[in-house]
Amino acid sequence: MRYTTVILLLAITFAGWGQQQVDFRLRDLDNKERTFSELKGENLTIVDFWATWCRPCLRAIPELNMIYDIYTDKGVGIIGINCDGPRSASKVIPLSRSLQIQYPVLRDMDATVMKRLNLSAFPTLVLAGSRGEVLWIHEGFVPGDEELIKEKIDKYLSR
Repeated sequence: MRYTTVILLLAITFAGWGQQQVDFRLRDLDNKERTFSELKGENLTIVDFWATWCRPCLRAIPELNMIYDIYTDKGVGIIGINCDGPRSASKVIPLSRSLQIQYPVLRDMDATVMKRLNLSAFPTLVLAGSRGEVLWIHEGFVPGDEELIKEKIDKYLSR
């Protein structure tokens, strides 16, 4: 009986994960309110949750710039969501410029969007479908992860 209950709970958990939707209304670096639906890619969207103090985040951003260059013409968008709090918020714009981030960067100082998606690590990358449905989540970044990210993008683009 317990085994069946555990399987049922796991099935419900994973079924619910696939139903999560990426949706938000946040301010960009120019303090303009932006929404997921206006910034998303036509086919897929990568949402990168990052912070200025996070070294793996800073290693991931140049790779995301390259992925943006490769996939933007294939209907893949990238949105960066910076989750720095008030203490380090002043570093976001200069760092974004120095890293030459090519995609929109939004601010979520309370990490509200991350919390709503039950995410807790930096960086966390969410791959969303054309309707905003969560397809894949990747936490952390080490060299080589960019190849895994491209594999996932290719997989979902070919569907």
